[in-house]
Amino acid sequence: MTTLNSGFGSRFGLEYAPTSFLARFGKREVLVCRDFRKRYYAVNPLIECDTGVQAGHVEILLLRRWLLILSRAH
Repeated sequence: MTTLNSGFGSRFGLEYAPTSFLARFGKREVLVCRDFRKRYYAVNPLIECDTGVQAGHVEILLLRRWLLILSRAH
């Protein structure tokens, strides 16, 4: 699996994320990586949706393990 650099910036801390990849679908980007952050709240075991760190981003946490970050392409 290849790690790609993306326009998400260092505010996400993704330089520390193991095995991430970026997919671009037209004007949208989807970044998929393992969730490495400590969550200080009860997380839904199947799917958790939240606003991203930056404006216009949506974070989806699947099965408490996989983090999908949706955004516009840069």
